[in-house]
Amino acid sequence: MTAQQLTDRRWAARVLQPEFYERPATEVAPELVGKLLVLDDGPVRAGRIVEVEAYCGEGDPAAHSRSGPTARNATMFGPAGHLYVYLIYGLHWCANAVCAPAGTGDAVLLRALEPVGGSEVMTARRGAGGRSVEFSELCSGPAKLTQAFGIDGSHDGADLTTAGGLSICDDGWSPANLAQSSRIGISRGTDLLWRWYVAGNAHVSAP
Repeated sequence: MTAQQLTDRRWAARVLQPEFYERPATEVAPELVGKLLVLDDGPVRAGRIVEVEAYCGEGDPAAHSRSGPTARNATMFGPAGHLYVYLIYGLHWCANAVCAPAGTGDAVLLRALEPVGGSEVMTARRGAGGRSVEFSELCSGPAKLTQAFGIDGSHDGADLTTAGGLSICDDGWSPANLAQSSRIGISRGTDLLWRWYVAGNAHVSAP
């Protein structure tokens, strides 16, 4: 896939629309696997989503939204199809697609991507300071992919359903080996099998 194909306005017809996201995160999450996250703000970056996790509002003990809206999680309670970005450990950004009707607090964490466009830019971002980064490690984790793409707090609330800027697109590809497991790096809700990933893909994050 070339940068020209990614920036061609034909992609506008393939951008996922709000109705795709206006469902529970547990329904949206497995269908996001295989879609393309595209950021077109100059040098185009694009990656195929190969790992996600669902977080489901008040009934989910691991969700930021479990206790209701706050200044930090307000975007989770907004319209579906927007990006919820938050900071962890005071260092790393994580990006989530907001799901379900407004006020619900559902979102899907984008855990890992397989780069398909703009890998040179991603490598430069991830290798800042002279570090050597393997191709398979460019986006193999939620903080890695935001660093590679240049996603930060300024993208919180971004509309994913319009062409240009940040969007999630469907090019018709779907995984033949979709796997499911419990979520990673949480201490509550560990019994819920709300993580989906492409089994055997080298870009999936390590537990």
